Amino acid sequence: MSIGSKNSEGRVTDPITLTLSAIEQRLDQLLPNPSEREKVSLAMREGTLTPGKRIRPLLLLLTAQDLGYQSSQQGLLDFACAIEIVHAASLIMDDMPCMDNALVRRSQPTVHRKFGEAVALLAVVALVSKAFQIISQAEGISDSAKNLAVAELSHAIGVQGLVEGQYQDLSEGENPRSPEAIALTNHYKTSTLFCAALQMAAIAVGASEATRDQLRHCSFNLGQAFQLLDDLSDDSLLTGKDPHQDLGKSTWVNVFGARKSEKQLRDHLGYVSLHFSQACQHSRQTQQFVEQWFAQKLAAVG
Repeated sequence: MSIGSKNSEGRVTDPITLTLSAIEQRLDQLLPNPSEREKVSLAMREGTLTPGKRIRPLLLLLTAQDLGYQSSQQGLLDFACAIEIVHAASLIMDDMPCMDNALVRRSQPTVHRKFGEAVALLAVVALVSKAFQIISQAEGISDSAKNLAVAELSHAIGVQGLVEGQYQDLSEGENPRSPEAIALTNHYKTSTLFCAALQMAAIAVGASEATRDQLRHCSFNLGQAFQLLDDLSDDSLLTGKDPHQDLGKSTWVNVFGARKSEKQLRDHLGYVSLHFSQACQHSRQTQQFVEQWFAQKLAAVG
C-alpha cells in the first residue's frame, strides 16, 4: 500500500490517497462557506479543514469496503465526514484555556487563539449539530441505519465517551493511577470515537452482531494504541501541536516508561489485527493500512 503512487500519466492512483482526497473535498462542500465577517462559520472551517491525518473517516470507509458495502458511496462518505467533524469539534474543545490551554494544533494557532474563546465554543456546538444533520441526510442509507448511526455517535460524544474522557483527564490526570484507570481514560478519550467510526461502517453494511462485536474489540485496542503513540510523541516538535502537554500527568509513558509503553502499544496492535481479520474475512485493506500506518509512526518515534 504505497501512498502517492502514480500512473504513467503522472496522476495519483493509490486508493488511500484518492479516498483522502474525496474526504477533503466533501468536508469542504459540507461546511458553510462564509464571508470574512461570519466568525463562527470561519472557525468551523478552520478547525476542520486544516490538514490532518483523517484517520477516523478513512477507517470508516475502508472498513465498510472490507465488509462489502455496495450502496451509495456519497452516503457512506457523509458518515465518514460526520465522524471527522465531531473529531474536529473535540480538538477545539480540548485546546480551550479551561481545558488543555493549547497554543498550536496541526501546526496552526488553535481556534480560540485565532477567533476568541466565545467563537471557538460556539463553533464546537455548531460542528456537533452539523455532524448529526449530515448523518440524517446521508443519501442511499436507510432511516433505520441513520438512527443507529446517530445513537452510536451520541454515545461516543457523551458521558460514556469523549466528555467523560476529558473530565477524567482534567480531574484525575495528575494523580497516581493504576494501569486499568489509565486505560479507562484512554478508552473514553480515544477508543470511543474509533468505535463509532467502525460501528457506523458496520451499520451501513448491515453487518451481523458477531462482526460488530469483533469491531468493538478492535476499536478498543486501536484507541489504546493510538493514545499510547500520542503519549510517546509528547516531546516531539513534529506533531503539529504543543510539545510536553503530558508533563505531570499519569500517562502510561510517564508511569511505566517509553520501552514498556511501546511494548504495550504493540500488544494492542496485535489484537487490532486479530479482530480485524476475524471481522473482515474476505478483504484485509483496513488491517494492512493500520499495520503500515503504525509502523511508519513508530519508526519516526524511535
